Amino acid sequence: MARLRIQELLQERGKSRCWLFGQLDMSYQNYRRMLENETKSISKENIEALCQILSCSPNDLISLDEKQEDDENENTIRRKHKCLSK
Repeated sequence: MARLRIQELLQERGKSRCWLFGQLDMSYQNYRRMLENETKSISKENIEALCQILSCSPNDLISLDEKQEDDENENTIRRKHKCLSK
């Protein structure tokens, strides 16, 4: 599963969440969801803005948690198998 590394990048740069919020043009509710990785998508414009503000690349900003993705795929397979075996 892909996740945003915003909080880690802020900590590495010695910046606060409040500082970043002031740099972005979005509602606080959407900002909080983005920070907590509770959003299913992020616009290209927001990725570009975050990369520019945090002086990073999209590869620095987004990480893939392969273990979590493998666990989710395994759970999906189990659920499908249960449905088919009934």
